[in-house]
Amino acid sequence: MERTQEIMRQARAAALAFRTFDQEATDRIVRAVYLAALDARLQLARMAHEETGIGVVEHKVLKNVIAAQLVYEDIKAQRTVGVIAEEERSGIVEVAQSRGPILCFIPVTNPTATMIFKALICLKTRNPIIVSPQQGARRSIAAAAELCYRAARAAGAPEHCIQWLTRPNPALVDELLQHPALALIIATGTDSLVRKAATSGCPTLGVGPGNVPVYIGSTADIPFAVRSILMSKTFDNGTVCASEQAVVVKEMDVGRIVPEFERQGAYFLTPEESDAVGRVAWDPLRRTMMATVVGQPVARIAATAGISVPSGTSVLMARLEGVGREFPLSAEILAPILAFYVEDDFDGAIRRCSEITHFGGVGHSAVIYSNRDERIEYFSRTIDAGRILVNMPSTHGAIGGMYNTLSPSFTLSCGSGGNNLTTDNITTHHLLNIHRITRRRPNSRWFDLPQERYLDDSVSASTLEAEYNRNF
Repeated sequence: MERTQEIMRQARAAALAFRTFDQEATDRIVRAVYLAALDARLQLARMAHEETGIGVVEHKVLKNVIAAQLVYEDIKAQRTVGVIAEEERSGIVEVAQSRGPILCFIPVTNPTATMIFKALICLKTRNPIIVSPQQGARRSIAAAAELCYRAARAAGAPEHCIQWLTRPNPALVDELLQHPALALIIATGTDSLVRKAATSGCPTLGVGPGNVPVYIGSTADIPFAVRSILMSKTFDNGTVCASEQAVVVKEMDVGRIVPEFERQGAYFLTPEESDAVGRVAWDPLRRTMMATVVGQPVARIAATAGISVPSGTSVLMARLEGVGREFPLSAEILAPILAFYVEDDFDGAIRRCSEITHFGGVGHSAVIYSNRDERIEYFSRTIDAGRILVNMPSTHGAIGGMYNTLSPSFTLSCGSGGNNLTTDNITTHHLLNIHRITRRRPNSRWFDLPQERYLDDSVSASTLEAEYNRNF
């Protein structure tokens, strides 16, 4: 408890100091942190890879660049201090205020990138940040946090604006979660961690699992679609929760799609090989992916499963007949493994995509490759996903800022399906309290209609509506 009180005392002091900063001072700090993180992109990527043994060093470098450069470009011109909007007609002025200390959980899959991202959006909104790292990446997360903190302090940020737990333990984290001075939690990590944060009593911005289906339609540019899917699924060995998990096609298109996947380096497993990979990729007791395959290359996964695959194979593909616990590879597996479904027609394919989404991925993301607007519109209405990505790689498309204009983010919320507050890519505006100054603008229709009319039981609703709108 003593350590918790010290952390929160320091965070509250930083929050009070931050309230005196204007936009110029705030932006100077954010720019300094962005440049420091961009400078350290290779060093931090190597540290993360060496510590976790997950993913691809070069891709972790690019993640750090996305978290630094793309996030900075997205937020640098945003007003986050004082008056941020004013409308003469409505008489409403919006004033941005910081929330206060924010507890941020950082995952092992994207450790340094998520740390950079959260530091930038918290500092841009003048909120002190307390970092709780996942144990398997605590050293690289601490290094990224310290680098951001030193840059922020050199640019004039308050002392203790960034704090990090060097050796997090459940008791300390529980105390922080329950502390009354904590203003917000940003929970990026496992489903159990997000649930724990959400039940703490503190407002929580969380994420959800991403069992992402991809539908390739008949009008799609198939070589382009396959190239896009494989590029996305192999990015950092599939560690981004928005990476594709299953490809769904129609029977009439199989003859064009399967050879293209094979030509571009995918390997279709036999039923026996699928079973072997499923046993090493999915834990049936815990009903989750096995940590030993997360972010691992194909060759290592194949060796663990005791199978042989051609040299240069980029992704393992498993033809499946169903979705659910009896089909382990139909679940979210953050590795270069893809399920593959063949359906009779379009309606059957979309039903399958919906079924995949509802098996541990509601509200997250879904992808359609098609050049028919009516198909795309139907897909978007039918699939329960917060991000419907059209003709683009899911990993990069969901993160945002590369193939679309979504806010670049390493916290992808999933709405009510994922027990989250929003389906947004979390960014700065989620971390502000917006106060509204409202000036007198009388509603003439309200005052022109005598209130006695509402008290007269003989007056119908349609009459009241007509009288209310008479002079409108």
